[in-house]
Amino acid sequence: MKQYLALSAMVALAACSNLPNPFGRGPGQTVPAAAGPQETGVPATTGDPVRPQAPAPTTAARTADDFDTVSEEEKAAATMAPTGGETRLCETVASLGDPTDPGLWVKTPLVSETRSGRIEYPSTGKSASVELRPRGGSGGSEVSLAALRLIDAPLTDLPTLVVYAE
Repeated sequence: MKQYLALSAMVALAACSNLPNPFGRGPGQTVPAAAGPQETGVPATTGDPVRPQAPAPTTAARTADDFDTVSEEEKAAATMAPTGGETRLCETVASLGDPTDPGLWVKTPLVSETRSGRIEYPSTGKSASVELRPRGGSGGSEVSLAALRLIDAPLTDLPTLVVYAE
């Protein structure tokens, strides 16, 4: 079973052509330091995080509806058609992040600093504007409960999502 999981992770990462090769580039060449936003061709954002923070769920929260505290207005704004000027980063295998962390966000190793972006779930064709947050290490991404629900992705599965940065 572990072999299949490792193989799945490698296949998912193989689709990420924007990531540096951690195993070297060839004879006599060294691997550059971790690629920052300028090296990947994705412009860095500045200033405060992009999204207003939804209120934290109450301690009495028990259902997905209880934990999803993003307002209907924020959800409507997040599902508006993209305006362009974004860069496709990669496909990533995603899992449900901390349901007590409110808002529309994705923690991913594809970015090195917080920036605005968008995720798309090809199975439904739905997408949502989210806050892209850096996540150390490699592998898949963690997605907020509200963002997964907005794109109709299964909460208990490992959906493959396309990640875009603005």
